[in-house]
Amino acid sequence: MKVSWDESVCIHAGKCVQGAPEVFKVEDGKFVIDTSASSEEKIADVVAECPSGALKIE
Repeated sequence: MKVSWDESVCIHAGKCVQGAPEVFKVEDGKFVIDTSASSEEKIADVVAECPSGALKIE
C-alpha cells in the first residue's frame, strides 16, 4: 500500500497522527508515513478521516 500526502492541501488537523501514530509521524521536522507499521485496513480508515483530503491511497 502506498499513501501520498499533499502538503499544500493539508490543514494540520492531526487526525492521522492521532489515529495511527505508528504510521503517521513527524521525524526531524519532516512528515513520515510508514505503512509497514500497521494493517492496510487501519491505514485506510485513518486516511478516510483526513478532513482536508491531503492523504490519498495510491
